[in-house]
Amino acid sequence: MKLKGLIDEDLTNYKYPSMFLITTKCSFKCDAECGRAVCQNLPLATAPITDVEDSLLVKRYINNNISKAVVIGGLEPFDDWYELYSFILTFRDACSDDIVIYTGYYEHEIQPYIDRLKEDFANIVIKFGRFIPDQEPHYDEVLGVKLASDNQKGIRIC
Repeated sequence: MKLKGLIDEDLTNYKYPSMFLITTKCSFKCDAECGRAVCQNLPLATAPITDVEDSLLVKRYINNNISKAVVIGGLEPFDDWYELYSFILTFRDACSDDIVIYTGYYEHEIQPYIDRLKEDFANIVIKFGRFIPDQEPHYDEVLGVKLASDNQKGIRIC
């Protein structure tokens, strides 16, 4: 999987300690819709890319006694569907822990991908919705964290 970064024990993006995988692509749709730069992850666009075999990421996760889930985000995981799907496939061969995907897409925009994930896997949670500035953060029960915009929500899809 191509990554901009990896955090073995992230405590901010999910209710359980998680391995956080930072993906490499994004169309910056949040900025485009707002008409200004609002993305907190914009600096990641220029970060170097590392290619790590999915099996090595899974082994690293399994050998960590602290992390209890994998969170995939940072930029836009669904903008590289094949990388995302390949990692999930490898992870599911070894482990059934939660996989959480942070996306700026709304569910209807990526419905074919959602349907495929539902069909092929279990224990997938997706945080949907673009960042919209100047909104009150709200607590999301599914993710167990505060989200920045009231249009964002976590859904356990399977």
